[in-house]
Amino acid sequence: MDIPNAFIGKKKPPTNAEVSAALGTTWPLWQQLANEMADQHAVTTPEWYCASQKYGWSLRLKRNKRTIIHLAPCKGCFRALFILDNQAVAAALQSDLPKDLLKKIKDAPTYSEGTGVKLTVTTIKDLPTLHKLATLKLRK
Repeated sequence: MDIPNAFIGKKKPPTNAEVSAALGTTWPLWQQLANEMADQHAVTTPEWYCASQKYGWSLRLKRNKRTIIHLAPCKGCFRALFILDNQAVAAALQSDLPKDLLKKIKDAPTYSEGTGVKLTVTTIKDLPTLHKLATLKLRK
C-alpha cells in the first residue's frame, strides 16, 4: 500500500519548510538526492507539479525539458518515480539491480509514456538504486 502524498488537497506548491516538516528525518535524503542528481546526471531543473489535488504535489527533476525523476513527499519518507522507455526497461532487466526491483519492473504496467517504476525512500541505502535507474534512463 502506498503512503499518501503529504500535500493532497493543497492548492499551491509546498515550501521547503513544509516539505522538510512532512519528510522529517528523510529531508536530508531529499536534499542529497536532488544535489547528487544535479552533480552526477546534470538534472538541474526542478519543477513542482500537481496533476490533481487528490494526488498531491510532486517535484519533477529535469534535464533541460526532460523529466528524469518525480519525487513525491510523504509523511516521514518520499516516493521516487521513474518513467522508463523500452530501452531503459531492457537495460534494467539485464542489470545488477536488486531482484525485488527487477520483479517490480517486470510487473509494472506500461503506458504510452513508458513503464512507471515507483520506489519509497526511507534510508540512505535507497539512493544508489535511484542513481542506477537515472543512469539507465539517461543512456543513449
